[in-house]
Parts: sequence; structure tokens; C-alpha cells
Amino acid sequence: MAFRGQMGVAASLVLLLVGRGIADDYPYKLVEPQPTGWPLTAEERSYILKAEFERRPGSEAKKHLPELWPVVPSAGFWTGTAWLDTHAKLVERLQENKGAVDFLLVGDSITQQWGSPLDKKPMNAGWVKQFGKAKVVNIGIGGDKSQNVLWRLDHGGVDGLEPKCVVLMIGNNNMFFVPETGVVPAAKGVKSCVDNLRRKFPKAPIVVVKILPAHEPRNAFYENIKKTNAALDPLKLEADKLVRVLDLTADMVNKDGTIKADLYTKDKIHLSEAGYAVYAEKLRPVVDAVLADAKK
Repeated sequence: MAFRGQMGVAASLVLLLVGRGIADDYPYKLVEPQPTGWPLTAEERSYILKAEFERRPGSEAKKHLPELWPVVPSAGFWTGTAWLDTHAKLVERLQENKGAVDFLLVGDSITQQWGSPLDKKPMNAGWVKQFGKAKVVNIGIGGDKSQNVLWRLDHGGVDGLEPKCVVLMIGNNNMFFVPETGVVPAAKGVKSCVDNLRRKFPKAPIVVVKILPAHEPRNAFYENIKKTNAALDPLKLEADKLVRVLDLTADMVNKDGTIKADLYTKDKIHLSEAGYAVYAEKLRPVVDAVLADAKK
């Protein structure tokens, strides 16, 4: 399949309009006023402008249920309306690009930095080298966890899109909460995002990119990423023939496990231009293969 200019002919996709993240799709009964849909009601807006910890599963009953945090939708929260305003900007941009698109990119800051309307930047050089002028909708938001992505998907984040391929990378920011949630729930948060995307796009190929290594070996964050990525394997995401899992760990670390400095920025979390070039190079054949399978 060619990506220079328009992508070649792909299987037509049907946007699933029913069951868009209804409460029954999640392991906890949602208590927010508007579990799905956009624009938001006044009641929902007021609800999600509470700090996120006040809206976690069980909080309304004074129960501590951290194992459910990654798998139950929750709007993000920075200060005031900042996170909600950011989501609203992406929804507005989305409405300008409804219909068929070549790629839908879903994730956090690592996805955002491919090139995003939030930063008023085009797709970076690594992406363009591999995918040319493919039409892309990027809904990455820095700082997002799996539960924030779930909420955005259910509240206008992808409404009206018909992507030919979805690329998902999420989970890095869930690592901050692993001491409470554990690694298996963090991995299940990734699967919940895949399941949500499948409900909305029943025929779209999905590439799930495992969490990239960050920091250094023996650092808790680094080790929890390894454990969470390993916990994804028993979830058998590729049982769906149109899902592919891409693990870039071997490409991003040296033989001793330390990250390759030239592929990362100084924070040892985000990617440099060279890092994105490697990411795009490794992503391309996986995308080609899953799109080919979608035609069969």
C-alpha cells in the first residue's frame, strides 16, 4: 500500500454509532452525569472539573479501588479547565476532518509529538519519510493515562472518523500509579483502549505499540514499564486478526538495557528526532502487514 499522496484502496470502514463506550462496557458502573457524548452538559462539565482523584471508581462510596483506575474512563485534570480545553481543541479539529483518514493516532505526549494541532506543528520528519502525505488525525495529549484516553474516546474524541489504520501507544503515565494499581491493571488499561477503539471502528486495523523504555535499569519506572509490557502478552491482543503489537524495546536500548541516548531527549522519556525516525521505520512494515490482512 502506497502512502505517498493518498493511500491506496482499503477496505471500506463502517463507523459504529451504537454502544459508544456505554457504562456496561466497563467493570465499574459509572456515576458521572454524562458517560458518553459531546458537547458536554453543564452537569457533566461541573463534574469533571473536580480533581481527578475525586472521580475515581469507588470515590463516591469512599472505597479505594485502584485496580480499576486504568480501565474506567476518567477525564483528565490539570488546573481549572486546561485539560478540558485541550480536549475541546482536538474535538474541534476533528470536526474539520470528519470522514475517511489514513491514520488515527491515539496516546499521550509521545504520540502528540509526532506532530499535532495542539503544538501547531506538522508531522515530523521521521513520520513523513515513511508515510508521506497520509492524512493523519492525532489525538495525543501529554500526560494522559489510559483512563483519560477512554474518556476522550467516549466524549467526542473520534466521532465521525473513518480511519484506515489506528496506532495506539498509551500507559507511560500510568506508571506513576503502579505502586497502587499494580502492573496487570495498567496492562488491562491498554487493552480497554483497544477494545474501545474496536467497538467504534469494527473493521479498522489497530497497531498497539508497547510502552517505550524510560529512565534507567533498576529505576522503578523503567522496571514497571518492562513488567507492564510483559503483562500485555497474556491478554492476547493479537487474537483479533486486525491487531498487531509492536515492541520497540530492543531498538531503543543498548545491550546493557540502558536507553540509547541519541534516541531520547534529556528527560529519558520523550523521543528525539532520531528516536522518531526509528519508531516510524519500525512502524511502517507492521502497518503494511496489517493493512494487507484487512483486505483479505
